Amino acid sequence: MNTWWSAPTGRPAPLIGFGEVRHTRLRPARNHFVYPTYFLMLPMRRLRAMPHADLARNRFGLISFHDRDHGDGRADSLAWLDELLQREGIDDATGEVWLHCYPRVLGHTFKPVSFWYCHRGDGTLRAVLVEVNNTFGERHCYLLHGAQLAYGGEQRATKVFHVSPFCEASGEYLFRFLHSEAAPAGARIEGSVGRTVARIDHADAHGALLQTSVSGSLVPLSARTLRRAFFGTPLMTLGVLARIHWQALKLAAKRVPFFRKPRPPADFVTR
Repeated sequence: MNTWWSAPTGRPAPLIGFGEVRHTRLRPARNHFVYPTYFLMLPMRRLRAMPHADLARNRFGLISFHDRDHGDGRADSLAWLDELLQREGIDDATGEVWLHCYPRVLGHTFKPVSFWYCHRGDGTLRAVLVEVNNTFGERHCYLLHGAQLAYGGEQRATKVFHVSPFCEASGEYLFRFLHSEAAPAGARIEGSVGRTVARIDHADAHGALLQTSVSGSLVPLSARTLRRAFFGTPLMTLGVLARIHWQALKLAAKRVPFFRKPRPPADFVTR
């Protein structure tokens, strides 16, 4: 079955998602928030072959995408990804690569997490690279692959990278990725071609600790939908950073234990 994310013979085009970020801390003090958000969903191989007129790439725009915001900072982030996959022995992810990420807004960005969905030539999911940035300017990647990898299935990875001063760099992440061609009635928006959900839960030695997700309905990227995103949330990048610090103040007020930042992991990729 051909779908917007995996059709081997289709012509994928850039999408923009409108949805929300959810986060719940379960202990030692409960903390919950939901924020509206938007994000890009980019078919990177298709964009290499045919740039999109409405996507400001590697140049200034109200909303833009810059390759150097990913990977090792080079001008072609897809080349970096392909080299990484080859080094890891993954040589059959030759189908479309969809990148779910935050854009730059007025030239500024902060990308807490980005997801690279890597498909085989037949459209099946081969690997997912989860690219994480912290507020200290550090970056780390979790590579998910194997026979059990599939949309809707659960994947696990040992947490080794410091993200929040209110969580130790230990325990494990539980990942789950859902893609569908139709959004639920309550979440459907005009022009939607599908819906995506990326869920990341964190468990430590005492059990479940954090539950986090980003989800949204996807519409074709165009000048009109980009204007809708920008004017709907004109200072999104600043908003992301402000909300991170506001939630940190709330956790401090609730006397959640604080952990000093350790050294970043020696390896850039956790498998």
